[in-house]
Amino acid sequence: MRHEIQQAHHYPEVGVPLFWPFGLALELEETALHTVEKAVRFMREIEKTQVSHAPPQWATRNRIALELPTMALREFSQGSCVPVLVLCPYAGHSSTIADFLPGQSLIETLVNAGCSSVFATDWRSATPQMRFYNIGNYLAEIDLCVDELGNRVNLVGLCQGGWCAAMYAARFPGKVARLVIAGAPIDTDAGDGAITRAAHALPLRFYEDLVRGGDGLLKGAYMLEGFKNLQPVTQYFGKFVELYEHLDDPSYVTRFEQFERWYEYTLDLPGTWYLQVIDQLFKQNRLARGEFVALGKRLDLTNIKCPTYLLAGAHDHITPKEQVFAAKVLLGTEPGDVQEAVANGGHIGLFMGQRALRENWVPIARWLAQGR
Repeated sequence: MRHEIQQAHHYPEVGVPLFWPFGLALELEETALHTVEKAVRFMREIEKTQVSHAPPQWATRNRIALELPTMALREFSQGSCVPVLVLCPYAGHSSTIADFLPGQSLIETLVNAGCSSVFATDWRSATPQMRFYNIGNYLAEIDLCVDELGNRVNLVGLCQGGWCAAMYAARFPGKVARLVIAGAPIDTDAGDGAITRAAHALPLRFYEDLVRGGDGLLKGAYMLEGFKNLQPVTQYFGKFVELYEHLDDPSYVTRFEQFERWYEYTLDLPGTWYLQVIDQLFKQNRLARGEFVALGKRLDLTNIKCPTYLLAGAHDHITPKEQVFAAKVLLGTEPGDVQEAVANGGHIGLFMGQRALRENWVPIARWLAQGR
């Protein structure tokens, strides 16, 4: 098996090294794969999900309300309440994680639980012409979306979208009625986050070299390999054992296929944007310190005074709950107007896990629907 593992260094564009599944299948053949037919089905599933270039699809019917260089603004429902604008994660993957599958969708959950007007950012892969875009460019285009929606929204930020939502609310506090920050590192020095450790362990020139290697972009494929290396056993072995064990469960296989296609399809990021994130947010922690500057102003989190909901994952190795809940003492919102919850899951499960959607996001949706 050691030979197959070493192949990872030669095929960075493939989510799982080309020879790894076959080596795994041979090992399983000795202990668990009792028929050739099941072995063939197993290999076909791996091929379908690990070598794919088709973009993930949105599960809920929608229309594009606005086309911008950084994103398409998608409209899922239009009602009379304050619009809910979901800032999806922009970390090398498609925004469709917020609308994973029918019956397992954050967007669907918000709509069904009382948010009659729901929109989401569908982030685009950065082009070479966008290599100098910075965080301010993205905040400016979020502001165009908010203006399009009537100048006042309930803002829901997921992961990267969470600190971006906090930045926007600090810069334009009068435009945000209610704020949800989910799985987002607001104080990157708090807790023990894997990304924070990586950001501090390596010099900035390492990240600059990554950007130079992408001709001014941070290639999504580089980020994917980085995320996988945070949990190598799970990524390169555990999930395939899980697939084998559930191969006769059509529902499980469907979810596995959908998730792996989302996970393996990557977006490129502007190099300037990425280096700002590494240096100013994670190395220097400027947002929490009140030193981050965007759109001509220093962003002061105490400017945020709207009701706020903080959601963290109990087993989130990417963004520990301390990084999320630190917002409670950094925002200007009265303590009685800040709610906290911990979802029983990890980072990605926070946005699309069935239990988190049912137990955490339904109450959040009802809370958002109360906003005026």
